[in-house]
Amino acid sequence: MAAAILRRLTPTPAASPRVAPRPLLPPLARGVSDSTDAITVETSLPFMSHNVDPPSRSATTSARELLSFFRDMALMRRAEISADSLYKAKLIRGFCHLYDGQEAVAVGMEAAITRADAIITAYRDHCAYLARGGDLVAAFAELMGRRDGCSRGKGGSMHFYKRDANFFGGHGIVGAQVPLGCGIAFAQRYRKEGTVTFDLYGDGAANQGQLFEALNMAALWKLPVILVCENNHYGMGTAEWRASKSPAYYKRGDYVPGLKVDGMDVLAVKQACKFAKDHVLENGPIILEMDTYRYHGHSMSDPGSTYRTRDEIAGIRQERDPIERVRKLILAHDFATAQELKDMEKEIRKQVDAAIAKAKENPMPDPSELFTNVYVNDCGLESFGVDRKVVRTVLP
Repeated sequence: MAAAILRRLTPTPAASPRVAPRPLLPPLARGVSDSTDAITVETSLPFMSHNVDPPSRSATTSARELLSFFRDMALMRRAEISADSLYKAKLIRGFCHLYDGQEAVAVGMEAAITRADAIITAYRDHCAYLARGGDLVAAFAELMGRRDGCSRGKGGSMHFYKRDANFFGGHGIVGAQVPLGCGIAFAQRYRKEGTVTFDLYGDGAANQGQLFEALNMAALWKLPVILVCENNHYGMGTAEWRASKSPAYYKRGDYVPGLKVDGMDVLAVKQACKFAKDHVLENGPIILEMDTYRYHGHSMSDPGSTYRTRDEIAGIRQERDPIERVRKLILAHDFATAQELKDMEKEIRKQVDAAIAKAKENPMPDPSELFTNVYVNDCGLESFGVDRKVVRTVLP
């Protein structure tokens, strides 16, 4: 996935017609590795389990995969930081919830499954869309309400969507996507597709009654659904310990097994999601609690520093940042140099800036789009003004 592979080549002196060129010492530098040779890396923390034997901590990966992880997470991080700037410039309106800090969940999950599997999430959805292969220009166009956005400019930040990759959004009502995800899993089992649904929600939605109702039905029918609680420890500005009597969310399913995963370790996420997929195809639902952290506030209206200290945020960045963990692995195995990774990040910055520039050129949707995908066409509906006397619009 590393699109811009940068090679360090030592210049070779011009050959003389009489004297053969001498070999250079040291030999040519290899450059960024693209090897698929397997290496084994132990996850940062052991998995904690409930009613199930946990997977092995030994995760298999390769130079190519680690570099793709680095690039994908760095791209997501840069895109979210740019979205912050666009919001402050009033080019993004309405609600906007950023994902920086949580990138390992989206990337690790995607590495463990296929596009035939389904993902549905809440409103912090930009990076899940990108992980599913979403177009960067379409992402920024949607954020700015433009015609060629991934939801035609009508969904905005909270309602990204990519049907051809089985990404079912982006939902603004807290917890409402959980029953929908179980419904997708019901369809998968009914059709005998052999695929699964990853049904994401936050710790702030973990006490919703609809979650437990849906989980009960999923367990009764052994639906192939993985409930993923992205526990970033704050539901809006409320710490988990103030909102939940039992914040061990992976145990909250009671009769449904669960795992607690270091959601800042992309290899741990990949390992857990692979295990979970195999489990639910045979046994029905499982809960994965991803222990993660968001660097921004809950939304752009939240400074994120009134209910937690800046030292807390800085400490997580220093000790657990998912991108820095992968950077250290790449450097430790000599898959790339520090400068090559910096050059890759510069290319990513250019890519994001170019996508934003192109998205800005995109026009706003035509006003007639207000009525598309809402009502059945040609059914003779009329829209009146507030006085209910004058017909304002005849719906298409």
